[in-house]
Amino acid sequence: MNESQTRPLADAVPSAAEIFIDVQRAFAEDIGPGDATADMLDPDARATATLTCREDAVLSGAPWFDACFRTLDPDVRIEWSARDGDRIAASSVVCHLAGKARALVTAERSALNFLQLLSSTATTTARYVDAIAGTGTRLLDTRKTLPGLRRAQKYAVRCGGGMNHRIGLFDAMMLKENHIIAAGGIAQAVAAARAIHPGLPLIVEVENLDELGQAIEAGADRALIDNFSLPMMREAVTLAAGRLPLEVSGNVEIDTIRAIAETGVDFISSGALTKHVRAVDLSLRLDL
Repeated sequence: MNESQTRPLADAVPSAAEIFIDVQRAFAEDIGPGDATADMLDPDARATATLTCREDAVLSGAPWFDACFRTLDPDVRIEWSARDGDRIAASSVVCHLAGKARALVTAERSALNFLQLLSSTATTTARYVDAIAGTGTRLLDTRKTLPGLRRAQKYAVRCGGGMNHRIGLFDAMMLKENHIIAAGGIAQAVAAARAIHPGLPLIVEVENLDELGQAIEAGADRALIDNFSLPMMREAVTLAAGRLPLEVSGNVEIDTIRAIAETGVDFISSGALTKHVRAVDLSLRLDL
């Protein structure tokens, strides 16, 4: 197995421009034409604030948090006590802010929405990564993300210690049952896919060991073994014998992932990392 087969398909670190677009979209729905309540405050008044995390978590989303406040107050000062990817203990102070009072109260909800969501994704990812520690299997995300926040959530997966699968339908090819049927078989589907997009990674979803053998012979870059039993997964690992990586997806939960990893598969992908969202409990309070 070469390096190109074992590295992640994507690196979903968003650019500053992408983060700015996310923030503008959040402000458009929350602030709209203006913050009616904050109009009561002196536009020149300044304040300080403290961000506290009320539970154990993995931090993610600081660039979005910062961008929310700096968009409204370019001179705001934000001093972080932790960085994205750090594990934070309950009751920890995460950062201090100092700037215009209006900007602090107006940007608060959007900033916290980003930080709570992305820290949730990172925290869940870290739990799954911990569950398979020592097995050699790597954890991947999926395309089951919140609309409009895919790169943000995939960034959070990396903060939690996971790896990124393809970003979308454009940066890798995945041949599923219907693609294979329409093409006339696995060999034909792989040949047709290679002819059209020779530079893209090619994954073939297989339903049994015979199809896995066909995917290996056809020269796929990875096989997705979906709904295999644990004994079948072990047989698949023996059959592949390192010739192509094996990925398991479907019905992957925190209480099943360790047993799957112990079969020797290379990757496990789980939509639970990004679609099962429970916001991390963070609190931003102005200092008295």
